[in-house]
Amino acid sequence: MEDLRTLEQQARQNVFLDRLISVLSAAFAALATLLAAIGLYGVLAYTVSQRTREIGLRMALGAAPSRIRGMVLRQVAVMTMVGGAIGLIGAAWIGSLAQSLLFELKGHDPTVLASASGALTLVALAAGLVPAHRASRVDPMRSLRYE
Repeated sequence: MEDLRTLEQQARQNVFLDRLISVLSAAFAALATLLAAIGLYGVLAYTVSQRTREIGLRMALGAAPSRIRGMVLRQVAVMTMVGGAIGLIGAAWIGSLAQSLLFELKGHDPTVLASASGALTLVALAAGLVPAHRASRVDPMRSLRYE
């Protein structure tokens, strides 16, 4: 008899590759989410810096800081909805194409799609909070002299 192993060792060896692939997939998904959040933050920070004069004028005319934050966060919400709709359509299409590769699994799971959409919406709103807060703290006099 050669290469004797316990049942637990044999089971661990049989699922090692599947476990490695799932851990790597989760790590790459987390990295992609982080990069998306950083990219969205960059776009919003740039947009707020370009709109500094407009935001200062709004504040000089009496806009409350909460309305300015709401304006920036609405922009985040619109970007998130458009990107989410495109992503859900793409995920459903790719899922239907990949269904032939899956054994007794559906190519799209509404629970997974909803939870992924919810998580990405929270990430997008978190990325938009800092630019929204900065926009609400713009000094009207300095922004009107800006540029």
